[in-house]
Amino acid sequence: MIHMKLFILVILSILFFGCASVSDAPAADEAPHEEPSNSDWKDFELVDVSTGSTFRISDYSGKPVLVESFAVWCPTCLQQQKELQSIVESHGDEIVHVSLDTDPNEDAQKVLDHLQQNNFDWHYAISPSGLTDELIDEFGIEIVNAPSAPIILVCADQSARLLPSGLKRSAAILEEVEKGC
Repeated sequence: MIHMKLFILVILSILFFGCASVSDAPAADEAPHEEPSNSDWKDFELVDVSTGSTFRISDYSGKPVLVESFAVWCPTCLQQQKELQSIVESHGDEIVHVSLDTDPNEDAQKVLDHLQQNNFDWHYAISPSGLTDELIDEFGIEIVNAPSAPIILVCADQSARLLPSGLKRSAAILEEVEKGC
């Protein structure tokens, strides 16, 4: 039932917000996931769909983390991931990248196929429904509107903010990382 409600919210947000435009302004597995005891979304246990290893966003305290909410079917998301790829190529592991599939109708195999077809090499995980709910609570429904290319910047101190909506060029993302939270 929660997945159906989330699906309806995603569809409504797509209809409401539409597809995102380009902005040059700065701007797993289906196994059960452990929910954090302190209710911080950065402490949810995630499963990397390509390696099967578990991780938490909070594991990367001390480094900036870009958390992208996406869906495999979304062409804007693919464009955004290509921009993220250029950051991976230019900055290596100075900046951690996490792509969370927040579409409740997609599974780990779809996500794995997507990242392999596009030669992406960073953390990809299926967002557990509890994590998705917490992201919506903190950042609003836009966080699951894949065509708006939502990205959360988690700073080294684990504070976080949602970057401006729309497809963001790599230079604009790097400016946002430099600006911090």
